[in-house]
Amino acid sequence: MKFSRAKRLPGLPKQSQPRGAVWLAVLSFALCGLLAAVALAPASWLAAMPLRYSDGRIDLMESQGTVWHGSAVLVLRGGSGSTDAARLPERVSWKLGPGWHDGYASISLHLHASCCMLKAWQFALKPRIEGLDLHVHAPQANLPAALLAGLGTPWNTMAPQGVLQLSSDKLLLKSRAGRLEAQGSSRIGLLDVRSRLSTLAPLGSYRLDLLGSATPTLKLQTLSGVLQVTGNGQWVGGRLRFSGTASAQSPFEDALQNLLNIVGRRQGAQSIISIG
Repeated sequence: MKFSRAKRLPGLPKQSQPRGAVWLAVLSFALCGLLAAVALAPASWLAAMPLRYSDGRIDLMESQGTVWHGSAVLVLRGGSGSTDAARLPERVSWKLGPGWHDGYASISLHLHASCCMLKAWQFALKPRIEGLDLHVHAPQANLPAALLAGLGTPWNTMAPQGVLQLSSDKLLLKSRAGRLEAQGSSRIGLLDVRSRLSTLAPLGSYRLDLLGSATPTLKLQTLSGVLQVTGNGQWVGGRLRFSGTASAQSPFEDALQNLLNIVGRRQGAQSIISIG
């Protein structure tokens, strides 16, 4: 007995698997691959950014981990073409991810270095229609002042020793059409400073305050010491303009001549400091 082959009814596809399901499977596979690539993105992707946006002065070397959770060695450099470099004695670790700050979606970054920070620094970057907002919560960190020698002239000649103290209190930086605005404050202290250019030790302790406003201002003052330094500055149009003076406390003028010649341009007993 012969059986005839069943005829395909009109309108039915030849494939038993619908085409839409095939494309859905391909799309799902591609999406999973993309998510895996993002999740496992190497730490070097993030570590390359500070060097690019700091004019070659802040470098994160020997990075490990991923973009989201990694670590690297912090190195300060003298900029493009300079061979000066100084590194933090221990690695800096970070955690990066989406966040929520003051009712807005943000990018959250936590930085920590066990050698120098009791608590992690926290940053929240919020994209806005009119620009970018960066919230900074930076509890006190004590770094070796020798790190400054990596920035080149005049720090490499001074070879400072002492404590570089950094802190920030509810600092908010706003970028608006190329202009920098700030709210809150930030402080840099340079304590018990010593230098190979002088046998006097310590030379003194100093404090630099950043005060927030539509035009952020800087104030430098001497807390104590034989080397007296004062100055004021403003952040105008994204550029820093700073002027100050350095002088020796009597009767230590002769012992500080070499150092005063390096700090700035000599004008009588004073050394004039000018930036911008």
